[in-house]
Amino acid sequence: MNKTHTGEQNRDSARLPEAWSEDPFTTHIKLDRNSSVPSPFRTPGTFTVTRLESSAGLPDRITKLSSVPALLVSISLKSLPVHSYQVWVADKVMPTSTIPPFRSNVIDFDSEPSCWAGKAFDYVHYTVPRVELDDIAADLGFGHVRSYRLSVVEDDLVLAQITRSILPFIGRRDAPSLLALDQFSLILGAHLLQRYGVLEKMGKVSKGGLAPWQKRRAAELLRENLNGRIRLTDVARECSLSVSHFARSFKATFGMAPHRWLIGRRIERAKELLRQRATPIADIAIQSGFGDQAAFTRTFRQVMGISPGQWRRYIAARAIEPKEL
Repeated sequence: MNKTHTGEQNRDSARLPEAWSEDPFTTHIKLDRNSSVPSPFRTPGTFTVTRLESSAGLPDRITKLSSVPALLVSISLKSLPVHSYQVWVADKVMPTSTIPPFRSNVIDFDSEPSCWAGKAFDYVHYTVPRVELDDIAADLGFGHVRSYRLSVVEDDLVLAQITRSILPFIGRRDAPSLLALDQFSLILGAHLLQRYGVLEKMGKVSKGGLAPWQKRRAAELLRENLNGRIRLTDVARECSLSVSHFARSFKATFGMAPHRWLIGRRIERAKELLRQRATPIADIAIQSGFGDQAAFTRTFRQVMGISPGQWRRYIAARAIEPKEL
């Protein structure tokens, strides 16, 4: 790639956190009376979304550990009666009562949090590496983040809404793409910083978009990866920006997040292929970057208002209509 574009920065200036190099993922774990959860329960050193659901509760207290400095964010999905749930922070039990749905805990893994639930429960847990939060903080001009405020059974409407938005996709075959999970982690991280971060001071934040060469390169990379199996880190590195800075600048330039823009390009490609009447819709789904026909049909209907088959028949009918004299 030509590195002499006007306004291009030295690539070494784009300091990308090591945690961004590992793929984020989502998982849904269902426990029954015969299931066991290891204690300590260790999480990987990347951003993860884990739904942990049990029909019987936990027989023993579980300690949660992370391989890297990180925050543990937990959201209840169903209520737990009083005396059926306990959480410990730095081996000190936290006062709790009845746990309503969508109440949240925000705890630093350094305090080795542990929990016990004696009844059926359903929780979504986020592991958010501190290095990724530091990257977002630097981009937003927050300066050094000394620590994060401990929160137990808090009514955080933003965390509740964020969780509702991703809940239908956890554990599904057509889970969010890596690109979408990266964007999701940025949104979550920005909220955690603003509400729970103990910040030094606010600095100036650049509100500009991408330079012309960055816009071209970003669009080129995304079009080459219609399936979404590309990380924001990869595109940000090519644009000589941090992940957070790139995501914010991309939205300022294109008016939407990268994964939303990519969905638009997938639909454009699909419409081109649908005009070829002999190509099966299942094949079009794969060629357009979708995991399967069901995911393609669902997304196409959301964007276009009709199914791919209906759109194809509509276009075919228009092609054979007699032209007005």
